[in-house]
Amino acid sequence: MLGVANAQKTNFFSDSFGDGTFKELKIKAEKGDSTAQYNLGLSYNLGQGVAKDEVEAVKWWRKAAEQNDADAEYNLGVCFAKGQGVLKDEVEAVEWYLKASEQNNPKAQYNLGVCYDKGLGLAKDEEEAVKWCRKAAEQNLAEAQYNLGACYAKGKGVVKNTEEAAKWYRKAAEQNHAEAQYNLGFCYDNGQGVVRNAVEAAKWYRKAAEQNKAEAQYNLGVCYDYGQGVVQDDKEAVKWYRMAADQNQAEAQSALGVCYNDGKGVAKDDVQAVYWCRKAAEQNVTDAQNNLGVNYAFGIGVAKDYVESYKWTMLASTKGSENAKKLMTILKSKMSAEQIAKGQKLANEFKPHKTSDAIN
Repeated sequence: MLGVANAQKTNFFSDSFGDGTFKELKIKAEKGDSTAQYNLGLSYNLGQGVAKDEVEAVKWWRKAAEQNDADAEYNLGVCFAKGQGVLKDEVEAVEWYLKASEQNNPKAQYNLGVCYDKGLGLAKDEEEAVKWCRKAAEQNLAEAQYNLGACYAKGKGVVKNTEEAAKWYRKAAEQNHAEAQYNLGFCYDNGQGVVRNAVEAAKWYRKAAEQNKAEAQYNLGVCYDYGQGVVQDDKEAVKWYRMAADQNQAEAQSALGVCYNDGKGVAKDDVQAVYWCRKAAEQNVTDAQNNLGVNYAFGIGVAKDYVESYKWTMLASTKGSENAKKLMTILKSKMSAEQIAKGQKLANEFKPHKTSDAIN
């Protein structure tokens, strides 16, 4: 599940909010009006009509929460979870989330589910996490719907059910939740919980890609590359690969390198091919490592270097690349024992860069 949500930001104030409005609000709050206390806390939290002061925000939210204002209880939970305006205390956060959850506050229910999922402030319990996530999802909270779908997809805290996963992904996706749109596209792409449908897959990938979801941009590039659910278009493939590659999406970097190598959808450019191939290889993409090995072996887009070639080829071959294994045999016939030892050392010392997190 995702992390703790930000404090609720209901816009109580009009665009013309000024000192007069703030003073009136404070008078009401000091007289014990719980709604005024909540909104006074909100004004201090956002710096609306008064200097931003997180400690004062907590003070007034606490007053409202002590009168059972659910939104104030939820916001207090967020403050304790994040250490915002108060010392961080995950146990105290859970107590306030629970109070708000029992009043059916969906954000509090979702965050309580997160706490159970991660063991924050209480014992980790995946079934309880699903219970509270479901309550929020049934109130149409998109984050909860997405995460409930993920629980069903993985069988986490609930019996694995791909149809239920797709159902909840769809509910969140229809609220424009990018990760849910991507996952629903993945379901259609692979026939998980729904009938396989390339057109629907491309449709949902596009929606997520247009929200800058890198994995969706890459997958949409694949759709255009191979004409899956869309009319085949090399230039469109390159466009989406590049958008994902610029966000450090490793598979997209590898694919973009291939496009430059082959002159597919873009002018052939061996130097650019190596540039993108290297970025993917450094993130441990096997095909990119094999291709980079070829580039170094034959001096394509880079100076010929058997040692570097051996390093990348060895990395790819250890992960089962048959092409890399064949190239290693060729390289061994051309290299000295010292060069081979150096290449092996470089491969053994290799540490991949962090890859982007794909959801599937």
